Amino acid sequence: MARYHVLIPGAGHGARMQSETPKQYLLLNGKPILQHAIDIFEGIEQVASITIVVAKDDAFWQPALLSHCKKTRVVDCGGETRAASVLNGLQAMADEVAAQDWILVHDAARPGIDQTMIGRLIKAISASEIGGLLALPLADTLKRADAHGLIDETIPRHQLWQAQTPQMFRHADLQQALSTHLHRQPTDEAQAMEWMGHQPKLVLGDLKNMKVTYPQDLTVVAALMQAVAH
Repeated sequence: MARYHVLIPGAGHGARMQSETPKQYLLLNGKPILQHAIDIFEGIEQVASITIVVAKDDAFWQPALLSHCKKTRVVDCGGETRAASVLNGLQAMADEVAAQDWILVHDAARPGIDQTMIGRLIKAISASEIGGLLALPLADTLKRADAHGLIDETIPRHQLWQAQTPQMFRHADLQQALSTHLHRQPTDEAQAMEWMGHQPKLVLGDLKNMKVTYPQDLTVVAALMQAVAH
């Protein structure tokens, strides 16, 4: 029976956060952003292992993040891009996972993930499917701008979704997709799988699972997480 493994690429710096400290190590509700995700996955029985990919020269990594962990390990093989870090992580864990094992790739900067969302994703993907990801249907009207900042087109939001993580695919399939298309710089795992001709499944995520990208996002995510906790 296929097992479930988590891969968290954490080699990025997050320049848009305007912070010298990589965003995954910034404090949120009393602990580093990355710690929130680690704690959630550690508490899920189906998850067999958690691999965190950091940069070779990561001076901010804190061993204390894993002080209470039983499933988590760190590998310092981060790449120049997110896709490269994920591929390196897949290769690093290849001796410990089966080709058909499921890999849940999760952003280090999505601290709002919870067991309910993860359980919904795992339950939604059957053994016969290629895989899938958490996502949210778009609620806002989209505008395409021209080079002068003027509206060039209004894009109907019907059937448009905003991708989140985890994104869940089998180890062999995802490694092949990223190896084949790394030069095209896919922005997420699902895109690499799409380029292989697959159609990943969209599974309802949650607003709380938003990615911390800009400084103001810290306040928003903290509020969402506290609201749910109470």
